Amino acid sequence: MTLPTRKVEFVNPRAAHSFKARTCSIRSVGSYVPEKVLTNHDIAKLVDTSDEWIQSRTGIRERRVAAENEFTSHLAAKAAQDALEKGGLTADDIDLIIVATITPDMMFPSTACLVQQLIGAKRAAAFDLEAACSGFVYALEVGQQFIMSQTYNTVMVIGAEKLSTIIDWEDRNTCVLFGDGAGAAILQNVPDSHGLLTATMGADGGKGELLYMPGGGSKVPTTEDSVRNRLHFLHMDGRETFKNAVNAMCSAAREVLARCELEITQIQHIIPHQANQRIINAVGDRLKAKEDQVFVNLEKYGNTSAASVAIALDEAATSGRLQRGDLILILVFGAGLTWGAAIIEW
Repeated sequence: MTLPTRKVEFVNPRAAHSFKARTCSIRSVGSYVPEKVLTNHDIAKLVDTSDEWIQSRTGIRERRVAAENEFTSHLAAKAAQDALEKGGLTADDIDLIIVATITPDMMFPSTACLVQQLIGAKRAAAFDLEAACSGFVYALEVGQQFIMSQTYNTVMVIGAEKLSTIIDWEDRNTCVLFGDGAGAAILQNVPDSHGLLTATMGADGGKGELLYMPGGGSKVPTTEDSVRNRLHFLHMDGRETFKNAVNAMCSAAREVLARCELEITQIQHIIPHQANQRIINAVGDRLKAKEDQVFVNLEKYGNTSAASVAIALDEAATSGRLQRGDLILILVFGAGLTWGAAIIEW
């Protein structure tokens, strides 16, 4: 089996030569989840629900919740430090930091700039990217472009969320689903490695109100009325989100598999967005994947949005499940609506 590389030629009209794009690989991964564990039994004390009800409908047993003085930038910085240590790198090696999040510390400056300061990456450019639960794949693809074009040599991509700050803890349909955490990946050109083989991204803004937070932006700025009407919390149409998630992730999976001329049987590991066990099962069934191909850690962390697949990727790597040369299919879906898929040679 011959795996494709992206043979793109770039020509700079101001330069005396052109050059071929480099491949991009994941040098290392890292993650961080807060210490506080919030179980289903704990949530049952807040709203009318039960451990059995939550597990049967979502597959979630517990999730992590950040401390009051622990922000998205802190979670992201700890995941970044973990990735640096595992990769044998220092913060001075980082050229660019991209943070995917829907729960930034503040509207501006970017969380990526705050992370830069926290980890001491003084050389790095930094910006945020917002694609909700699809954010990590979007950020991987954006980061890859900087490596391929030789603009930067080392890019830090982070998915980080403190979703506990935008959850309505009186809404039993949503408060049971989400958790806090962060995952990071360091991208570099690695000789004799294919790395990120291909990725696809998609969006449908016409379905944005299936999963959104209406308050806090220029459309609905913060006022006494907006706070009173609970507009600064996440709102979701669960049934329609479920249907769209399954369809979009399956379509994205088939697209990247076709590009690489691969069958699902040739993929060693499938890491889907950890949103709901029923969604994961439905996607696996439609793709005709075997149960042992699909990596799931949803039961421990819940839906951590942009951090979801990043945390799962690090956990799969740390556990020794991933071996050099393995093919990994990552699938994501989120608000926007947005979705994406990527195939990685480990």
